[in-house]
Amino acid sequence: MGESSLGGASLPSGPDAKKRRVTYFYEPSIGDYYYGQGHPMKPHRIRMSHNLIIHYYLHRRMEINRPFPAGPADIRRFHSPDYVDFLASVTPETLHDHTHARNLKRFNVGEDCPVFDGLFPFCQASAGGSIGAAVKLNRHDADIAINWAGGLHHAKKSEASGFCYVNDIVLGILELLKVHRRVLYVDIDVHHGDGVEEAFFTTDRVMTVSFHKFGDFFPGTGHLKDIGAERGKYYALNVPLNDGIDDDSFRGLFRPIIQKVMEVYQPDAVVLQCGADSLAGDRLGCFNLSVKGHADCLHFLRSFNVPLMVLGGGGYTIRNVARCWCYETAVAVGVEPDNKLPYNEYYEYFGPDYTLHVEPSNMDNLNAAKDLEKIRNMLLEQLSRLPHAPSVPFQTTPPITHVPEQAEEKLDQRPKQRIWNGGDYESDDEDEKPRRRNLNSDGYPTPKSETRDIADGIKEEPMTDAYPPS
Repeated sequence: MGESSLGGASLPSGPDAKKRRVTYFYEPSIGDYYYGQGHPMKPHRIRMSHNLIIHYYLHRRMEINRPFPAGPADIRRFHSPDYVDFLASVTPETLHDHTHARNLKRFNVGEDCPVFDGLFPFCQASAGGSIGAAVKLNRHDADIAINWAGGLHHAKKSEASGFCYVNDIVLGILELLKVHRRVLYVDIDVHHGDGVEEAFFTTDRVMTVSFHKFGDFFPGTGHLKDIGAERGKYYALNVPLNDGIDDDSFRGLFRPIIQKVMEVYQPDAVVLQCGADSLAGDRLGCFNLSVKGHADCLHFLRSFNVPLMVLGGGGYTIRNVARCWCYETAVAVGVEPDNKLPYNEYYEYFGPDYTLHVEPSNMDNLNAAKDLEKIRNMLLEQLSRLPHAPSVPFQTTPPITHVPEQAEEKLDQRPKQRIWNGGDYESDDEDEKPRRRNLNSDGYPTPKSETRDIADGIKEEPMTDAYPPS
């Protein structure tokens, strides 16, 4: 079977080449939010990823959706009402009001999780994308649903943590559980997926599996012996790793463990958090994965043909985050993009090679083969203690989230978005200040004369809205 190409992407051959219906959520204003000078979390990376996706023409192979903002009531399905009220009302201007000031410490807001302009709309966009992705899977409208603005796995019920305020993953899983008996959550961020594990620690309806750096490293949780409790005992799996893990070592753990999980647990839906801070050269991470090694996790889970939600997460060398999430979007739709980057709005970020893939570094792999084998065997033993496909008592299935008819608007019919009008975005390197982009009325960068019109490219396949419950 030969290969055909479209827009710099070629169709792969082989057993996993089966076409999947992919739906993709993107809020055009997401890249405008700014955590503040010097902060490593940059929502701008999501716009960069989207820009690459458009220039590889991957949008032509997906349904494109603009998420409806999750409302306070939707967010309260997991988070406490007083915490949600705080997030919805606090602003940089009201930060030191008596009411808000006394809650900053209580809700862990201030340093790692600063109050910035548009904080709550940012949370609403992230959560709305993940709830919307779950709705698409619940309705069998897609096989794979992507929300790169999601994956904010550290947020707790009443507390911000690790740059995360609202746990869109938990909200998305709660939506999936309306229809699916068992949901598998897999996390390949360099940091432990503590917020999601904690939320489902005592239930067997969600199995959590986290591959992460363990030791003197944020958030300090995720020990091999943390296995869940009560009905959830053995349904939390933690894979603690050391610095420098490479593609082969990671794959040697990921594939056999996930294979066994799929056989024993038999999930009805899977959520994969693709935190890109596990890539080589990340500003905050310490692993040594290539883009292809990272994406192999998605490729493997895709092969099971189970409804799959794909989310973002960490990632602080933003040019590599964009490379990774663009490539993983290509994996989702089943194409192999050309390594030579097409010209795009952020082309100068990707020099000097201007390629999609980057080589791992020569850092030492501190994960000894015998230690990895021991971890693998212990986790396989833990899985062997589980009953196959635990039964779930289903009384009345809750109603699937309703989408009002008036929600079916085209992107260019939506109200104008708030456009960030601050100074330059800070880049990964202090001496590498990216130029500000002119943005059109839809929040997309205005293209240069050498490039095709990005906004027009989107309108070839109009965005629809996926609304959460009213």
